[in-house]
Parts: sequence; C-alpha cells; structure tokens
Amino acid sequence: MNCNAPENQTNRRILLFACGAALAMACTASLAQPAHAYRLTPPPVPSNIQVPAGNKAFLKGHAFGTQNYICLPLPPPPGGPGGFAWTFFAPQATLFNHKKQVITHFLSPNLGPIAPEVAGTARATWQHSRDTSTVWAFATPATTSSDPAFVAPGAIPWLLLQVVGAKDGPTGGHKLTATTFIHRLKTSGGLAPPSDECTQSTIGAKKLVPYTADYFFYKAAKSK
Repeated sequence: MNCNAPENQTNRRILLFACGAALAMACTASLAQPAHAYRLTPPPVPSNIQVPAGNKAFLKGHAFGTQNYICLPLPPPPGGPGGFAWTFFAPQATLFNHKKQVITHFLSPNLGPIAPEVAGTARATWQHSRDTSTVWAFATPATTSSDPAFVAPGAIPWLLLQVVGAKDGPTGGHKLTATTFIHRLKTSGGLAPPSDECTQSTIGAKKLVPYTADYFFYKAAKSK
C-alpha cells in the first residue's frame, strides 16, 4: 500500500494548476502583443510638414523605386533664349511592410476625386496590392521640406501629401480609402540628374533615378 499516494496526487494537482496558469498568461501576452506591434510612431518631422491634429498613422511602407525625369526646353524669358531642364513626370515604386509587398506607387488620373478636385487630374497614386483600393494625393511647396536637419544629402525632399481622391477596389476592398494624409520620409536618392546632361541634343531623354523612402498613411483618429 502506497502511503504517499494522497501526497503525490496533491502535488500533481498543484503542478497542473501551475502549468495551466502559465499557459493562460502566455496566451494573454500573445494576444496583447499585436496591438503593441502595430502601433506606428512616425519619426519627428519639420514643422511645415506635420500632420494636422486628429489624424493617426495606420500603415507604413518602405519604398524601392525610381523618380522619373524627362529633359524638356524651358519657356524663354522676355528678350532671351530659353534653356533646358530635367522635369519630373512620375514616380514608380513598390512599398513593402515586413518584407511583403503592400502597395504600388505610380502616376495616374484621379478616378475618385474629393471635391473640389476635378476627375481625371493626374496625381501621385498609391494602390493596395491585395484589395486594389486606391488613393490619390499631392503636396505643395508649403508642405515640402529639404531641411538638412532631417533630409539626407543628395535625397529628394520629405513631403506631406493631402489625399484628394479615394476609390474602393472592384470587390469592395477599402484598406486605403480612409487615408487622409501621406508622409514621404527617410528618403535617399531620387534627385534629378545633373543639369548639364539636359541639352538641345537630349530633349525628350528620360532618366529613371533610383530612390527609397518610408511612406506613412494616416486616417482620422476616430476611424476604425
């Protein structure tokens, strides 16, 4: 007869209880982790490109692509000959998040204009890779920064772009359509080629200049 049986049974119950409690705590931590992991905190930016209050970042993509330029003649000044200059005509990039392609960036006509935007205006475009929801946005000189305290030497400016068009995907996808503003930050490369490479003999020539950047997408803070 085993006199230690009751004691052994009690020890087993205590061990099972402890294991169950530990498992429950691990599950709770695992469930809580994504909420923390997906909390986006954009870096500090120059004062003129800060996102207006009431908006929150909900998506980030790291872009690899090109800034595309074409050599064109400049309008001649009064009484003098005109010159030539590289003119930006389109971006072309793919945005990745956690090594997965999430968004394609290009130029296209705005098919979902937000008043007073006119339908069909050519705008910078971001299209979600899965549900093909799309937004169009633009920046102005007032929302552009080349502040050397933030922007790396030889890099295209940082931008705050305002969304002026949004359209759900053909099957109702809407991952991007709540976007209100877009930041282009942490840029590298992408500047226009040297001006002396755009001359009478190279009119119409195109240059695709590699660049990288971080894009942050914002929506109204009350949006889900």
